[in-house]
Amino acid sequence: MEYGKHQAPARYEGGDGCLTTLVRIPVRIVVLVLVLPVRMVWDALVAGARAADRILLRPLGRALVWLFEALAVIPARWLYARVLTPLGHGLRWLAMAVFVWPWVALWRYVVVPGVRYGIVVPVTWLYAHVLTPVGHGLRRFRRALLDPAGRGIATAVKWLLTALLVMPVVLLWRYVLKPLGLAAAWLVEHLIVLPLAWTYRELLTPLGHGIAWLLDLVARGIGAGCRGLWAGARWLVTVLLVTPVVWVYRRILTPVGREIGAAFGVAWRVAGFVSRAVGRALAWLAWHLIGAPVAWAYRSVCTPVGHFLRDAVFAPAGRAALAVGRTVRETLRTARETVRQARRDAWRALVGGPREAEPREPGGLSARRLGATQQVPIVPSVAPEPEISLRKEKSAQQG
Repeated sequence: MEYGKHQAPARYEGGDGCLTTLVRIPVRIVVLVLVLPVRMVWDALVAGARAADRILLRPLGRALVWLFEALAVIPARWLYARVLTPLGHGLRWLAMAVFVWPWVALWRYVVVPGVRYGIVVPVTWLYAHVLTPVGHGLRRFRRALLDPAGRGIATAVKWLLTALLVMPVVLLWRYVLKPLGLAAAWLVEHLIVLPLAWTYRELLTPLGHGIAWLLDLVARGIGAGCRGLWAGARWLVTVLLVTPVVWVYRRILTPVGREIGAAFGVAWRVAGFVSRAVGRALAWLAWHLIGAPVAWAYRSVCTPVGHFLRDAVFAPAGRAALAVGRTVRETLRTARETVRQARRDAWRALVGGPREAEPREPGGLSARRLGATQQVPIVPSVAPEPEISLRKEKSAQQG
């Protein structure tokens, strides 16, 4: 009873019968048998691709990148920096000297001065000293004589045009055309428009309403018949076609598809477990058959031999090479100093060196005592005091 309390109740998927439960395990076994080789081949391809990428493709890519940089990028950079850039600067300077600077000089020193002093200055002087006074005089003449005469002529022409053109047209419109238009409008309204309106309202409108009622009645009868035929055809299609197809899809195809999909998922996961177990077993065999012996040989044989060669052969050889290099450098330095000294002596012998300073008298030498501001002459028989000495108090305390 205690075990039954803690045990989870069995859960069954809704809608699954005994036949589905009995067929599920054989189907999954068959699918596992079919999927297992595919999963193992897939895992082998993935492992091989990762190993090839780590071992071959990445070093090959780095080598190709280095080769491309060494063969293309570095020469191109050097060519651009050492050849093309100076050549471009030279071509730019040549183009500026041939095509730009002559035109700039022509514009600056020929065209601009010529236009300024040949056209602008004379035209400005002509405008300021000739045209402006003439224009002012013409304006005064126009204001004094032409404007009054023009206003009188314009008034006379306006009155003449009004009397000859405007007044006859206004009289013709007011007393002839307008009465004739009003009479024609009254005749058209009473002889044409009113009879047509009465005919449309009293005859055509009731006749149209009757025809529309008859057509609507016929259309309703035909629509009712069509709706009945359509309902019958739809019921037949639903009973004979749609219901069987829905039942087959819901009761057969959906469970079969769901079981096949679930079987493929379970088989793929189980095949992954099996494939990883086989891979780990192969890796264990490869390590114990190849990796462990190689590691033991490297650790037990190659490493001591390498240490012996490093300590007994390469280190003494390196120290000897360093000593030889140091000796060669010292020899070359001594040889250079000897050559410099010989060249200096030869130059001094040919040209002559600077005059040496005359030695002072022994009595002229002086020394400075520690803490004193004046120099005391040095006596040849007396040794000078040392410049650096400890104070007596400090020496006494330390003693």
